[in-house]
Amino acid sequence: MTRMRASAMSSSNRSCGATPHRDRRPLLLALLASASIAGLALLLPAPAGAAPLPREKPASLIAAEAMSRLEERRVTTTRVLPATDIGGLVDARTGAVAPAAPSGEVYSSFASPPLPRPAPAERPVAVAAAPMQLLSAPPSASQAAVSQPALSPAAVRPTAVAKELFGAMRAPAPLAARSIGSYAKGCLAGATALAVDGPAWQVMRLSRNRNWGHPQLIDMLQRLAGDAPALGWNGLLVGDLAQPRGGPMISGHASHQIGLDADIWLTPMPDRTLSREERESMSAVSMLKGSSELPGADRGVDPAKWSASRARLIRRAAQDPRVSRIFVHPGIKQALCRFETGERGWLRKVRPWWGHHYHFHVRIACPEGSIGCKDQDAPPPGDGCGQELAWWLSDEPWVPKKPKKTDKPAAPAKKKQMTLAALPKACTEVLVAR
Repeated sequence: MTRMRASAMSSSNRSCGATPHRDRRPLLLALLASASIAGLALLLPAPAGAAPLPREKPASLIAAEAMSRLEERRVTTTRVLPATDIGGLVDARTGAVAPAAPSGEVYSSFASPPLPRPAPAERPVAVAAAPMQLLSAPPSASQAAVSQPALSPAAVRPTAVAKELFGAMRAPAPLAARSIGSYAKGCLAGATALAVDGPAWQVMRLSRNRNWGHPQLIDMLQRLAGDAPALGWNGLLVGDLAQPRGGPMISGHASHQIGLDADIWLTPMPDRTLSREERESMSAVSMLKGSSELPGADRGVDPAKWSASRARLIRRAAQDPRVSRIFVHPGIKQALCRFETGERGWLRKVRPWWGHHYHFHVRIACPEGSIGCKDQDAPPPGDGCGQELAWWLSDEPWVPKKPKKTDKPAAPAKKKQMTLAALPKACTEVLVAR
């Protein structure tokens, strides 16, 4: 009986999964060893340089990073990008980025002008009237890399030659858009770059870095280019506008200083995109029959070169209410007077001037909000196709008078260089703005 009870108890223990006493001892010893090692690890210090345990980011930090990314995206899609060292051209037709420009050549992109914000308390130059306003967004990483180097106080002294200072500027002043001064004595804040390639335009002479203007000028050019194909004109070849901060130029124009002037070639835009080399070397075609400086010369246009499509393009530009003047050679003015058989009010804006036989020069009026911008007086009444034009087509404006034998040869007059002091005081602020 006793043997039967022992057998039953042993069978019961096996059925419940119990381990005999001799089998449980190794398991207990292993558990005790693990606990001892864990306790010892808690008492000993962590080795130097050990990585901390990962943990989940706080919700507030995640939200802050998300807002930062949204702000960065807003900045990079609304801010005007400098034209220098951006790595290539931005084609307004396709949005594609072309290969990087060679050293010494400058290209640019176009974006909408940003909103202004109040200027900081400390500024390099304080201007009591019409203080400048900084752009709303901080510079992006790409912009910081191409930021204009700071000018030394000696470089911006009032007696410094203005064209050397403004000609050295490779990027616009990060200020609200504003034309300052007069067309031939001023500067430009918050300039916008005209894209070097657009749906119906191409910018020429890229190495000059003169495809900058007030946003109103850029808009006017884009609208004119958009209208050109319907006028029988393939597209615009755009010459000089202004430098990134306006001001006097190292070479060329006396005007074009406040970002409100643009030269448009009278050579039609080809159906292909011009190479960089072609944009530097290609010459515009004169519309005249010959030299205007010869006595008795016919100063009219060459019918083999001139066309009604050119006349329609100039008329469309003059019909923009923002345009105040268009300068052309007197022979082109004569052709326009003969072309128009209907409403002639636009001809009042077209003014004859020396040169301008291979391009026409568009000038817009001072935009609203450009405090300190000085407009020209309105052109005289009438279409300008009468006595005034007859004088321009005569020898008097063109053929130099022969000196009398008794006259002593005059010493060549040395041209005075415009200094920074001759420009409006606000132009110093534009020059040093960073």
